[in-house]
Amino acid sequence: MNKAILLGSAGVAVALGMLAFGFVAGSPQTAKADTTQAIPMASADSSKIDRKEVEGIIRDYLLKNPEVLLEVQDALEAKQKEEQRLAALGVIKNAKDEIFNSTFDGVVGNPKGKVTIVEFYDYNCGFCKRAIEDMKALTKADPDLRFVLKEFPILSPDSQKASVVSMAFHLMMPEKYGAFHTALLGGQGRATEAAAIKVALSLGADEAKLREKMKDPSINEALSRTYDLATKLSITGTPSYVVGNEVIFGALGQQVLAEKIEQAKSAL
Repeated sequence: MNKAILLGSAGVAVALGMLAFGFVAGSPQTAKADTTQAIPMASADSSKIDRKEVEGIIRDYLLKNPEVLLEVQDALEAKQKEEQRLAALGVIKNAKDEIFNSTFDGVVGNPKGKVTIVEFYDYNCGFCKRAIEDMKALTKADPDLRFVLKEFPILSPDSQKASVVSMAFHLMMPEKYGAFHTALLGGQGRATEAAAIKVALSLGADEAKLREKMKDPSINEALSRTYDLATKLSITGTPSYVVGNEVIFGALGQQVLAEKIEQAKSAL
């Protein structure tokens, strides 16, 4: 088990142990005896028990009952996940248009679909490359699904340059963006600026106009807002998704995403 987790769990266990022995702000408290476990109790004059004695008692207890650490860790993780969920809920509520309706994001599937799923992706993310099949299957199976593609290039400078080309192409030829996205993300080899430009030209883009559009300062501004949004949503990797009022982390597969989409539909 991770050392930091063990130390954190042990710290909580020690704190609970201190409470059990009546050490709250240096004042003895009444402690309930556990009739199912023989745990040494403090003496009547508990204020005279020194720190080493208390630590020894707790250490012995934890060595005999190491499952306590796992229980504490599980409770901690559950609490953190709930806090994360509630924080994301607030962000989604306050930034709904930026998440679901940014003019810089490409859209595949039904542009007017009742349910929207947003994917944060990087063109050089291996998991994103595999997850593109999930996108294809979901949009094919559900004609009422709107699939938003949010550029989140975090893996390398090549990813950032490819995204600039992608966003410039989207501004110029939004009707062909789905084909561009599929070709670049689903293609072989590394996504670079040159590779992205090659895909754009194959779809009819004018190279001079494309390179000029790549200089548009609004592109970097949009990427900066996406980075900020991802931070607020606790998104640190790709692919990550937003469906309804929930953030889904990682490439969990078509079935999981389909279930989340159905849940979002039922909430409409």
